[in-house]
This record gives sequence, structure tokens and C-alpha cells, in this order.
Amino acid sequence: MDQTLVKSFEVTELPVRAAKFVARKQWVITGSDDMFIRVYNYNTMDKVKTFEAHTDYIRCIAVSPSMPYILTSSDDMLIKLWDWEKGWNCVQVFEGHSHYVMQVSFNPKDTNTFASASLDRTIKVWSLGQPTPNFTLEGHEKGVNCVDYFTGGDRPYLISGADDKLVKVWDYQTKACVTTLEGHTHNISSAIFHPELPIIVTGSEDGTVKLWHSTTYRLENTLEYRMERVWSLGYSKGSNCIAIGYDEGCVMLKIGRDEPVASMDTSGKIIWARHNEIQTVNIKALGAEFEMVDGERLPLPVKDLGSCDLYPQSLQHNPNGRFVVVCGDGEYIVYTALAWRNKAFGSALEFAWSHDSNDFAIREYQKIKISKNFQEKHTINLNFTPEGIDGGFLVAVRGPDFIVFYDWEGHVVRRIDVAAKAVHWSESGNSVAILGDSGFYILKFNRDMVEEAIASGAAAGEDGIDDAFDLQVEISERVRTCVWVGECFVYNNTAWRLNYCVGGEVTTVVHLDRPMYLLGYLAAQNRVFLIDKEYNVISFTLLLSLIEFKARITAGELDSAMELLPSIPQDQHNSVARFLEAKGMISTALQVAIDPDYRFDLAVQLGDLDVAQSIATTLDSTPKWKQLGEMALTAGKLELATTCLGRAADYSGLLMLSAARGDRARMEDVATQAAAAGKTNVAFLANFLLSRLDMCLNVLMDANRLPEAAFFARTYMPSAISPSLAKWKADLATINPKAAEALADPAAYPNLFPHLSEALTAEKLLAAAHVGEQRTADSYLEAVAATASLMEGGIEALIGRLGGVSLDDGEAEAEAEAEAEPGVEEEAEEEEEEPMAEAHEEEEEAEVEVEEQEEEAPPSPPKPASPPPAAPASPPKPAPPPPAPAPPPPVEEPAAEEEEDEDPFGDPEGDVDDGAAGAGAAGDDMDDDWGLDGDDKEDDA
Repeated sequence: MDQTLVKSFEVTELPVRAAKFVARKQWVITGSDDMFIRVYNYNTMDKVKTFEAHTDYIRCIAVSPSMPYILTSSDDMLIKLWDWEKGWNCVQVFEGHSHYVMQVSFNPKDTNTFASASLDRTIKVWSLGQPTPNFTLEGHEKGVNCVDYFTGGDRPYLISGADDKLVKVWDYQTKACVTTLEGHTHNISSAIFHPELPIIVTGSEDGTVKLWHSTTYRLENTLEYRMERVWSLGYSKGSNCIAIGYDEGCVMLKIGRDEPVASMDTSGKIIWARHNEIQTVNIKALGAEFEMVDGERLPLPVKDLGSCDLYPQSLQHNPNGRFVVVCGDGEYIVYTALAWRNKAFGSALEFAWSHDSNDFAIREYQKIKISKNFQEKHTINLNFTPEGIDGGFLVAVRGPDFIVFYDWEGHVVRRIDVAAKAVHWSESGNSVAILGDSGFYILKFNRDMVEEAIASGAAAGEDGIDDAFDLQVEISERVRTCVWVGECFVYNNTAWRLNYCVGGEVTTVVHLDRPMYLLGYLAAQNRVFLIDKEYNVISFTLLLSLIEFKARITAGELDSAMELLPSIPQDQHNSVARFLEAKGMISTALQVAIDPDYRFDLAVQLGDLDVAQSIATTLDSTPKWKQLGEMALTAGKLELATTCLGRAADYSGLLMLSAARGDRARMEDVATQAAAAGKTNVAFLANFLLSRLDMCLNVLMDANRLPEAAFFARTYMPSAISPSLAKWKADLATINPKAAEALADPAAYPNLFPHLSEALTAEKLLAAAHVGEQRTADSYLEAVAATASLMEGGIEALIGRLGGVSLDDGEAEAEAEAEAEPGVEEEAEEEEEEPMAEAHEEEEEAEVEVEEQEEEAPPSPPKPASPPPAAPASPPKPAPPPPAPAPPPPVEEPAAEEEEDEDPFGDPEGDVDDGAAGAGAAGDDMDDDWGLDGDDKEDDA
């Protein structure tokens, strides 16, 4: 319980002795030792009214339950009546006490009368409108401190407590003292009748609170919290809570249970107990035309049936509804349900009906007595102290950590080691539910086998007949109340969910919005009925045909269960299908289900591609198409997979499928569609696999990936280097102009791009080879190997890494292709005229010379490197710089890097430092391909 202080009022510096809520006005009214009454609005915290009420300390305030009145009592020996609708005028003064008036209390049965308690040792009863008391009750030997009325309707009682340490109960009609309660050792400061429970609560200056039975007046309990003297007691109507005020603080405690004492028979007649009063309602009184709504309170007319001689703690119909047993205070009384006449009674701690309507069992400490037709027949003497008994088809006797079942002749049937709190049998007796603290078990009862074993006279073991029960279901869920409907177990749990269990499957009917307790089930209405603590009856739909269907499925009777399917409403078919799915009957569930999404999932589980495709076509859901496509791909249905992936716009899946199948036309469509959908990665890869390099470059350009486009052109399309580089430089110039100027264009600086002409020639050959039929990777390598402009050593190494094809073979095949393709032959002949052999020899000599220089050179600054050869037509010479802009000065670097550095880096201005080059968007990457800063090259070396 939350103990947070909600609001606080600063009233006065003097003691406040009385305060009362007026809920209908949102007020708090206080009375204090300054003789003033103050009224506050507890929502707004505003002070509504302040006025002087008495000439001495104010002791008590009482609020009329039906009129705009309050009563105040004071040490000035007066009682005053105030009317807030008349501006808080004092409309009457009651005089008659000769000492302090300690408490006043309105009569809840007659709000025109009230009682007062005074230190003059008397209790006086008054009527509004009369200045003198109706009568005076005398009996206490010292001053009376408190008075309270009994709220029940059957007894005209009031209670008083005094400084003589006694509590007296009075009959204000006969003006006689009914009883005196003794037990406190000091002054009685407060005494009340609890409005909901059959108890009297008394508090004393001895520091104790005592609970007394309001019927037997027996002391039930004594509470002591060691917080000094008790001064006040309070309660809230409709609640089982009690508030206690001490010298050193407050205590809130809860007594009893909230569950109402009520029972419903199989015809819909409900009987409940309110205190000792018995009332009845009948659901049939609503009529067949009344439409019940789930969760709505039923407008049932209440009829007084009579009263009970004991306070009911439990109330239960027998199986046929003719009799009702009421238990409480260690006794039981059996009444007729219609006339409420006494049929039988006796002493018992507990009572349990048999499945046979006239048989029952009672518990008396360590004895169980069995009666048939209201005549005692058998007695079971127990060797343990039972905690409770339950009836049904067997008598269940609950021990501390076990339960023993007896038949109605007193024979032991079976002992089960489980800590049980209750036992409930199904209507047929084939199943029994054992409820525990943390869950419940449903067992099958083998009745025929048990009857044969008992009839044969075979001696049962200590634990009874071994095969008497078979465990069917174990559910880890605590049950509050329950009822059997056929073989369906309906219950609500601690989270106030209304569930039912059939065949081990738990289904939630509804989440209850407040605590409710099960009464029973009526098959005619297909509804289950519940009651709350205010005795409101509520109902929810629970189809008997649905329950019967699930029960037959559980029993393995599929054909008979399907016969019930037409009687189940369409909106329940999905629930039926889920139950079938849980039982592993997926194909049947697919036939029953009506929800398209659920049917699709079932079809996927079954691998039924046709049904799944039909449902996916109806739903046209992208996730469904994708799921179906993956399923079709797994099943090897490539055409269906292609269709599904296309409907799902899964371009990556389509690319994979097209590449695996070698479907060039489909791949072209994928490239086009992916580019239109903005899937640039897929579009690029598809075009690359198709060898459509120009399209790859366009994809990069359209995606504004300009650095990647330039590098792609440098690697695969040398002819497009300049246009792509120009776009990159223009974009980079907006961020870092110096970095943009550091990028060299091969058209302007061919000396910085060795072998560019050979790359251009190879590009033409490859482009020509790609015309027409799709070629294999080996044919591309052979065509490249036939190009005389490429260095023989590099090609041989490349062919060795990729397949081991020799240069001679490549040249032979290239010649054959050149003969078949005239355009290629002419280009090959022109390239063959170039002296590749001579260039190769000079390169080898240069390598040897560089190695010798590295060995002999001291650790001094490196000599300037000669520029790379510009054209292979003659022995390599330094390439002349272009006219504009001026070429960069020679860069000093080790001669060994002349042949190794083939990367096309250059800085045409020679004035870009590391910081400037790195400041651009692509500054960190361009050192490897486009920058020629001398310092950078030294760092790279």
C-alpha cells in the first residue's frame, strides 16, 4: 500500500480533535481546541468556511448521510446542528448532558435520529427537531467515550465504550444492554461495528485493538502494535480495511476477504448473503428478449429470501439446486433453496457435497463424517490433522503437503503428494482439478478401474490404487475461482484474466477490469457469470459448441468434432484453427481458418505454395511475397521465386537468381528497375556483371559518388577519366579548392599516367570483344594478352594468377579473333608493330641499374627521378611538359621507385601540401591515385 502523504492542511496551532470527509461536496471539516469549525475543499485546498461553533473544545463531528447537516459536540456539554445549505447556520442546539459530550453518531437506518456519548456516564438518543433526548441508556460506571450504530439491517443495536474498561452492546428499541465485552485493561477510547464483516472492533488506552464476533461476541483476535495508546478507529464502507490511530502514528490493516458469499445453481438462480441477510436473484427473470452485453452489469431484481442464524462464511448449492448449505462459526445449516427452510444442521468445521445431491461430508478436527440422505453412514478417522475437505465424486481430504481421496464408503482411493488448496470435479467425473499455490493440475479419473479394484476386495497399498489417476495437464497459473463446463476448465487467475483450459491449451476470454468471482455457466445463454464484491452480476460469452469441439478434438474424435463446426460462429473459426494448430493438425486448421494472414502462415508451414500464392495475390503484401519467394527458392521453383521476388521488389534477390540462372535479359531488367527504385548498389552490380561499364559509371554519377566514378573510370574505362575527373574536381572545389587543383588530368599530364595509351587500346579491344555474344572470362584474358601495348611480364603474372594461360596461347587466340573480326585485326596489327620487346629489355636494364644505385648510394637525399616514358614507339624518354599549366619540378625520390611507382598521381602546380590535400571531401583517398605532392611521395616511400 502506498504510504505517500497526499495533502496536508495547516489548520491551527492548537490541537485538532475531530475531522470528517464530506465526499459528496469534496470537503474536509475540522474541529479544534480554538472552538472553530473549518471547512476545506480537499481538491483545490481552498478554505470554504470558518466559524466559531462552541465555547469550549470541540470533541466530535458527525455528517448526516442524507441531509446537508453536520453535528458537533463539545466540552461545553452542547450538541449543535449546522446546515451548510443555509450558510452554515446553527439550526438546532441539543442540551441535556451534564458533562463533556465526547461523541455523536447518526443512525444509518433512520438518519433523523442520532446518539451521543458523554462523560456523565450516559448514552442519549435524540431526534432532529426535538431539543430533548428520546431516551437515555445508563449502565456504565464511568464516563462514556464512544458510541456507534450497527449498520446491518437485522439488529437495532448500538455500541458504547467507557472509562470503566467495558464495551456494551445495547438494543435501542428495548433499551436493554444485550451484552458486555470485557478484556481491555484501560479506558475504552473507540468502539465500532464493522460495516462489512461480522466483527466489533474496540480500541483502548492499553495500546491494544480487539476483534470480537458480532454474533457470538467471542473474542477473535487481539492486535498490539506497540505504538502507545489507541485513540480512534475508522473504516471505509465497501472495504475490509480498518484504520487505527495511535499516539505515535497510524496503522491500516485488512481483515477477511473481498469475495462475496454467493452461489448459483444450474438454472441461473443466485443466492447470496449480506451479513446475516439472505437474498436471491434469478437470471431467467430478465427474459429471453433481453440482450446481454459482455462485461455489463445485469439489472437483476433482488428479493429477500430470509435470514440466517449464523454469520455465513460460505454458501453452496447441492448438485441439483434443491438445497443450500451455509457454514460459519463452526456450524452448518442446510436450507431448502426455494422456501429457505431449515433441513439439517450440526457442528462442523467444513462441509462438502457429493455428486449425489443428498450425500455430503463434514469435517470435525480429525474425523470425516459421511451422510447419505441426511443420515450419517460412515466415519473416517484420520491419522493426520486435515486442513480442509472437498466433495464431488470422491471425498478429498487435504493435508499439509498431500491430499488423500476416499470414496463415499470410506475406502482409500489414492494419496497424491501435492500441496493442494482446493479440488474441483468435472460434471462427468472423468476429470478433477487440483489447485495449488503456484498452479493447478488436471487429472483423469479411472473410475471403472477403481470400482473394480474396490469390488474385488484387493488390499490397496498405503498410497491407495496406483492407477486411479493419470496426469493430463499441469499449468503454472494460480487460480482464484473456477467452474467446469463439460470437460472445459474455466477459471480466473491472480492477474484477473478469465481463461479456459481444454486439452492443455489455455485460452483467454477477457481481461477483467476489476476483481470478479465465478458463479457458474448457463448453456442456454452460452455465457459464464461472475460477481464482484458489490454483488453486481456480470456475464461473458463462452460458446458451448466451441468448448465441445475442442473437447472432441482432444479425445481424438476429429470427424464428430468437424460436425460441430457449422454451429460455431465464423468469428470464432480462427480460435478453432489456432487450437488445431497447437494440436499439430495444420492442414485442418488451414481449412477452418478465415483470416488471410493466418491462412498464409499455415500454408507456409505446410509448404503449400499454390495456396500461399493465391493468398499472397489477394493480400498483395510485400513481406508475404518475399516470404513466398524464399520458400519457392528453397523448393527449387525458380519461376515462382522470380515472380514473387519481382512482386516484392526484392532486387538483390532477383539479381542473385538471375546471375545463378545466367538470365541476361532478366538481369538487364533488374538493373533498370533497381536504378529506377534508387537501389544503386544492386543496379551497379547488375550492370557490372553484364559488362556494361558505361552504365556502371552512370550509376555512380547519378548517385553523386564522383570520387568512386573517377576511380572506376581509371580502372575500367580510361577513355572516361577526363569527364569523370572534371566532375569530381568541380564538386571538390566547392569544399577544398586546393585539393581539387591537386588532381591531375591524364589529358593534360600524360607523363604522370604511364601505360595510359596501352590501357586505352585494351579498352577498345575489350569493348569490341563484348559486341554480340557474351564472352567468357578466359576469352577476355586472351584478348588482353594479345595486345602488344601491355607489358608481357605483367600479363603473364596476371594470367598465372587467374588461370595459368600462357602469353603465346593468348596471342594465338587473339590472332584468330582478329581474323574473325576485321576491326579488331587492324588494331592488333597496329599494336604489334610497336617494339614491345625493345621496351621490355630497356626496362630490365633500368631495374638492374636501380638496384646497383641502391646498393652504392650513401644515405643522402635521393636524386631526381626521370619522368616515366610517354610513348612506347621509341626508347623511353622524358615526356615534355604541356604548355599550360607549368609542369611540377622534378621530384627527388629513390631511383628504385621509378619502375615500381605506376600509380597516376600528380600535382600539376607542385604547391599542395598535406594539409590542403587532406582538407577535401576525398583528400585522404586521392594520395593513391590523383595527388603528386613531392612531400607526400617521400612520405609514401
